[in-house]
Amino acid sequence: MKKKHQKRKPTVTEKREHPPEKLELHPRNKHRQRYDFVKLIAACPELKKFVAPNKWGDDSIDFADPEAVKTLNKSLLVHFYGVDDWEIPPTYLCPPIPGRADYIHHIADLLASCNGGKIPHGNKIRCLDIGVGANCVYPIIGTREYGWSFVGSDVDAVSIANAKRIAAANPFLKEAEFRLQKDENQIFRSIIETEDFFDITICNPPFHASAEEANTGTLRKLSNLKGKRITKPTLNFGGQNRELWVTGGEAKFIGQMIKESAEFKHSCFWFSSNISKQSNLKAIYDQLKTIGVAEVKTIPMAQGNKISRIVAWTFLDEKQQKLWRDMRW
Repeated sequence: MKKKHQKRKPTVTEKREHPPEKLELHPRNKHRQRYDFVKLIAACPELKKFVAPNKWGDDSIDFADPEAVKTLNKSLLVHFYGVDDWEIPPTYLCPPIPGRADYIHHIADLLASCNGGKIPHGNKIRCLDIGVGANCVYPIIGTREYGWSFVGSDVDAVSIANAKRIAAANPFLKEAEFRLQKDENQIFRSIIETEDFFDITICNPPFHASAEEANTGTLRKLSNLKGKRITKPTLNFGGQNRELWVTGGEAKFIGQMIKESAEFKHSCFWFSSNISKQSNLKAIYDQLKTIGVAEVKTIPMAQGNKISRIVAWTFLDEKQQKLWRDMRW
């Protein structure tokens, strides 16, 4: 009797095939290619000590090592966005730059969709970054890519102080402004002032509902990276409690954001937020319908195995949108 042919499984030592581009990223995203560690080390020499061949023989870093991850992201900011000086306090969030860049590019397309397909450039376009963090990444990318001006808010005084330090050390951020949110239960209130007009608000909300949930998610991610069970949480991207979790989780945070957005419906063209959990979408759509928004858009995003989406909404009808463009753009 003939043996049934079985497909041989590749061994761990066999070299993987890598796609030439990360097609899930936005077409304008500068990070679609694989990391060029020669160029990144040239831009940021301190990265060199973290780079070594992985088990397939490719240059890489240990993505479970917080310091290695922070230094890689610093090198990306230096090489691709001309950052002169960028540091964050120990244990503060170091976000993945490719994913943050994707948000900015998709938001640029959102504004273009209301402007005859043309992306509005220049500092006349004002962006409010809710939860700017100590890293100041969205203002860096948005200013470098499109010349927009930014206001960043945060509930953490250390984050605001460090974002100001980064802006002061990098002349292209000279117009960036940072505001401390003194009430952790509020988002737009006390941040958007009477004379303010914003073309877009952006946000990466804390999506865990508790410290325990955040630790569980971290352990799962680290176990996947290491290929073995990890029992002690080490945040490879860092993150303070306020950056990672909030009582009620992402759903409650976004719910409060939507509620407050109705109070500032004439102060902002588009409101938006990244939504990590698809299960939260129905409640978000229901609440937006209830408060009477004029338009809602959902923009899918992906980076590696992580899938998320941007939900954007506006209270302005077509006539009001045209008036806004004519007056501001």
